[in-house]
Amino acid sequence: METCIISSPLGYTKIVGDEHGISQVTVLNSEEKETDIIPVQLEDCVMQLQEYFEGNRTKFDLKLNPEGTIFQKNVWTQLEQILYGKTVSYLELSKQLGDVKAIRAVANANGKNPLWIIIPCHRVIGSDGSLTGYAGGLHRKQWLLEHESPYKQQRLF
Repeated sequence: METCIISSPLGYTKIVGDEHGISQVTVLNSEEKETDIIPVQLEDCVMQLQEYFEGNRTKFDLKLNPEGTIFQKNVWTQLEQILYGKTVSYLELSKQLGDVKAIRAVANANGKNPLWIIIPCHRVIGSDGSLTGYAGGLHRKQWLLEHESPYKQQRLF
C-alpha cells in the first residue's frame, strides 16, 4: 500500500491505495508533513481531490477498493448515487436500501466510510434537514455542503 499526505481547505488529508484502487481517504485532525513525491498509484486521486476543492469537479472517476462488510459496501454504493449538490436523509437512504428499520445500521455504515468526500457520506442529513453525525466533524460537513451548493450564501458575520 502506498500512502501520501496532502493539504486541503479542511485540513491535511491522508490517501492510501495501490494498484487495486484507493482504499482510504481521511481528513486528519493534526498537523502533518505533506508528501514530497506522490506515489504514481495515488496521483489521479490527488489531482481529482484538488479539482474538487477548486470547484472544477463534481464527480470522481477513480478505481476504489475500500475494505468493509457486504452491508457497508452496499450502503457506500448507494451513497455514490447521491448527486453533487444534493442531500438525502438517513431515512431515505434506508428506504432506498430496502429496509426502513435499518436506519441505525445505515447510519453506522455511513460513519465507517473510509473514502472521505469520494464516497459522499457528507450528503446524508437528518430527516429534519439538520446536520447530524460526521466523522470529520460537523464544521467540515457544513463546509462541504456549502461548497457543493448551487446557491452561494455570503456570511453576514
